Amino acid sequence: MSQLIAPHGGHLVDGLVAAEEAARLKQLSASLPSWDLTPRQMCDLEMLLNGAFSPLRGFMLRSDYESVRDTMRLASGELWPMPITLDISREFADSLGSATRIALRDPEGVVLAILDIEDRFEPDLELEAKQVFGTTDRKHPSVSHLLERSHPIYLGGRLHGLEMPRHYDFGHLRSTPREVRAFFSKMGWSRIVAFQTRNPMHRAHLELTFRAAQIAEANLLIQPVVGLTKPGDIDHYTRVRCYEKLLRHYPEQTTTLALLHLAMRMGGPREALWHAIIRKNHGCTHFIVGRDHAGPGKDSSGTPFYGPYDAQTLVARHQAELGITMVPFQEMVFVQERAQYMPADEVPEGATVLNISGTELRRRLQEGLDIPEWFTYPEVIEELRRTHPPRHKQGFTVFFTGLSGSGKSTIANALLVRLLELGTRPVTLLDGDIVRKNLSSELGFSKAHRDLNVQRIGFVASEITKNGGIAICAPIAPYKGSRDIVREGISAAGVFVEVHVSTPIETCEARDRKGLYAMARAGKIKEFTGISDPYEIPENPDLRIDTTSIAPDEAVQQIVLKLEALGLIRPEG
Repeated sequence: MSQLIAPHGGHLVDGLVAAEEAARLKQLSASLPSWDLTPRQMCDLEMLLNGAFSPLRGFMLRSDYESVRDTMRLASGELWPMPITLDISREFADSLGSATRIALRDPEGVVLAILDIEDRFEPDLELEAKQVFGTTDRKHPSVSHLLERSHPIYLGGRLHGLEMPRHYDFGHLRSTPREVRAFFSKMGWSRIVAFQTRNPMHRAHLELTFRAAQIAEANLLIQPVVGLTKPGDIDHYTRVRCYEKLLRHYPEQTTTLALLHLAMRMGGPREALWHAIIRKNHGCTHFIVGRDHAGPGKDSSGTPFYGPYDAQTLVARHQAELGITMVPFQEMVFVQERAQYMPADEVPEGATVLNISGTELRRRLQEGLDIPEWFTYPEVIEELRRTHPPRHKQGFTVFFTGLSGSGKSTIANALLVRLLELGTRPVTLLDGDIVRKNLSSELGFSKAHRDLNVQRIGFVASEITKNGGIAICAPIAPYKGSRDIVREGISAAGVFVEVHVSTPIETCEARDRKGLYAMARAGKIKEFTGISDPYEIPENPDLRIDTTSIAPDEAVQQIVLKLEALGLIRPEG
């Protein structure tokens, strides 16, 4: 049995060392190589330290990783469907030399744990994607992360936890598995059904969870994920406020709420099995598994990544071994004639069924339209409207990309004036040259430095967008990868509008007042986009503009019409 694995049988791993040992290891950490944890690694570390990932005692060695990848079992044979790995950069791996330990730090530099380096290996990421997620399609968010953003080297080894990651939000709801178990014991709850969600809950969710608890003759644990969910999901602050409002509508002392700082992988069937194990570790006896549980949507061909009942089938197959009973999600619909929710398969023939999809709910929020009380409670609607106002009141970013001399800066300045004339929101221009001078003056023009410059622009733009303003960005941004990262960051805060200024290089070179193209062709400027360095053309921008034969005012009018069509500004007049 691997030394990273502890016996299951209800036993919870305690990843934190005693106080005296923690003090000693903190002193030692000053002399150790340090790795700054990514957001996903922070989530995984917390779950490892608090026992939610029992029986794991650390990040997986190659033997456990490959066994889990290929068979959904640890090397010991114990059921575990999801690789839990620490990926590091090749540069950091090379710098370690013969080091046997590293310190793991949070974004503020606080040492959270010491990792014993017991294994170091380079995984086949394509194979991992295929085996774990069943696809290498980058439209799957975890496949995209794995193949495009994760680091190439994995470290495995036991963790010595010094302190838990700090959270300053909703402290009264952040309970460890031990604390949740203790609460159940104090309340005298012996049968508990868990419900996981990453979305706001409405009346249909209340009905289905209440019915599931009745069927199981159990109390109810609502345990939403507040770590990393699917890109584009509603922020957890809004969701938790909604959950707290909804909790008041359950019968007293039947239901409790606890947050889970998990990094979801959106892995469908495997993810559902993983979630069931995590709930078993929290002391639950039953777990609700929904239709297309933890599904990431559709692939590049428009086909769902997973079948609607694949997750239920897999969990049902293993529930005896797990010791937790699956409760299949029942689709609840509102029947107009009866003015109540019913299971879809019990609706009388000819009855009028009312439903509002997630897409329709977002449309109504974006356009400020009515949301009926039969769908959700007024206090939940109020919370959603407070943080998700209609689109014409939301922040957004217009992100120009194109070759040097294509006309980006000229159009961006003209758009700035036009939006300032409208006066609906504060507007900030982040021009490529200006940002280079004031924010990235130490950077060169290597690919790594160009990516960093664009990501800095994206970070500033996301903060402007998040706070209801308009950001106009006009860098060259030649690489798809960095543009995608910026899009994802800004889309979490508001709306991202990509404008490809597609002016041909011949036109750009002809109008080059600084003579940059000539110097690049003469070899005097290295790594010049379009000459000695590539420009990766955007595949699906929101708008393409060729400035060869149109004036700046005409280009701006095209952008304004696009913004109006997206509902971000209202038609003038």
